Amino acid sequence: MDRLESMRMFVRVAEQGSFSRVAQQFDVARSVVTRQIAALEGHLGTKLMARSTRSLTLTSAGSSYLERCREILGLVEAAESSVAEERQEPRGLIRLSVPLSFGLRHLSPLLMDFHVTYPEVSTEIDFTDRRVKLVEEGLDMAIRITSRLDPLDVARRIGSTRLVAIASPDYLRRHGEPQHPSELAERECLLYVPAQQGAWRFVVDGQLAEFPVRGRLRANNGDALLEAVMRGLGISLQPSFIVASAIEAGWVQPILTRYPLPELGIYALLPSSRYIPHRVRVLVDYLAERIGTRPYWEAN
Repeated sequence: MDRLESMRMFVRVAEQGSFSRVAQQFDVARSVVTRQIAALEGHLGTKLMARSTRSLTLTSAGSSYLERCREILGLVEAAESSVAEERQEPRGLIRLSVPLSFGLRHLSPLLMDFHVTYPEVSTEIDFTDRRVKLVEEGLDMAIRITSRLDPLDVARRIGSTRLVAIASPDYLRRHGEPQHPSELAERECLLYVPAQQGAWRFVVDGQLAEFPVRGRLRANNGDALLEAVMRGLGISLQPSFIVASAIEAGWVQPILTRYPLPELGIYALLPSSRYIPHRVRVLVDYLAERIGTRPYWEAN
């Protein structure tokens, strides 16, 4: 009997509290189960179970081993299920969270196309810029755009965009165009919160440096801030996927272009790296293929 089968038998005995019942379930003699558990204990060099004429109880080592066995067997079952799913059409519900502006502007059309391609998959989409808790909120994945992931994030990079410093021609006529990021401290800046609290980062002389900014208008949505920029209310840092069309139309223009801004990664965040349902993996692959090849991530 192989090691996995021994683990399965041990888990059953621990759960059932009976060698006889497990022997019936495995269709073997009771002595086979007894010998198998004894062999497992011999291999591990420790007692897993304390036996009496009336009961079986786990030792501390047995309790710890039971937990690990359940984890391992769960992973094996998930891997086998995953292989079986690969031969099937993706189906089932995907609950996902996407950023508001990026979701409405660019992800929605891709998700509609995904539904046409995979008619057995359904989606429930939460449009929000807040950082969601995947496990606690029962989400299968989230799309997030950031320059810095949390060390504990399970993520796949599916694309990129970049930040652009912008102002309206009217604002620049009235206040002049800043020539260095240090001049922003004396300008009215429109801040995306909570990510842009108090400072913006630019690359100056090959080094990433922070420059203080201030402003009366703060918002957690880039489209709202773009509207304020177009009305001449100040300067803002926005992703190129939000501002590209406004730049092309001449409503706003890039400034401080000699000082690069950090690139933003577009990520698919997942609740776990252990088992990703087939339908979710198919969606991540689908978005990565299309987002990675789109030309509109770069503003002119």
